[in-house]
Amino acid sequence: MPAKPREIPFREELTFLKAMIAHPKGVGAVAPSSPALARAIARQIDPDIAGKVLELGPGTGVVTEALVERGIEATRIVAVEYDPELARMVAARVPKAQVIVGDAFNLDATLGTQAEPFISAVSGVPLLNFTMRQRHAYVEDVLRRLRTGGAMVQFSYGLTPPVPACRDFSVERVAVIWLNLPPARVWLYRRR
Repeated sequence: MPAKPREIPFREELTFLKAMIAHPKGVGAVAPSSPALARAIARQIDPDIAGKVLELGPGTGVVTEALVERGIEATRIVAVEYDPELARMVAARVPKAQVIVGDAFNLDATLGTQAEPFISAVSGVPLLNFTMRQRHAYVEDVLRRLRTGGAMVQFSYGLTPPVPACRDFSVERVAVIWLNLPPARVWLYRRR
């Protein structure tokens, strides 16, 4: 028997809508990510590789929760959320995750000196709301913080990758999720 889809509580939807109104550039959807999208993103992270996972723009925490369901211990997740109310929601949803209120576009200030590279990164930052120059710098900065072989998982609502491949990194579409509002694509970025 298939699992019943998790219903999004009204409080979660309200918090999401308030964040969208307060920071329209930082919220790139009309609804929180669906469980189907969250699972597709989490599937890209190998829970058997030791180390921490960086999550950027966790929103309401649905992907954070999917990472834990995938087998990644919550204590291994470092989540960076710009909106303080959404950050509180993520911390309540996954209490053992490290949730930081900060700017994913300024990780030096937000993370300080992270001694150990992350094994992977998951990004829910709505890159299509930013200039191509900002997007490219963002992807490069995130990839720089990963171990060799680590990947950045990014979802978007565009038909093409939010940042095209270049000499420094590759991009591959790994999933299309129709059960999301709007339908989403999952992209995998890796250093060359």
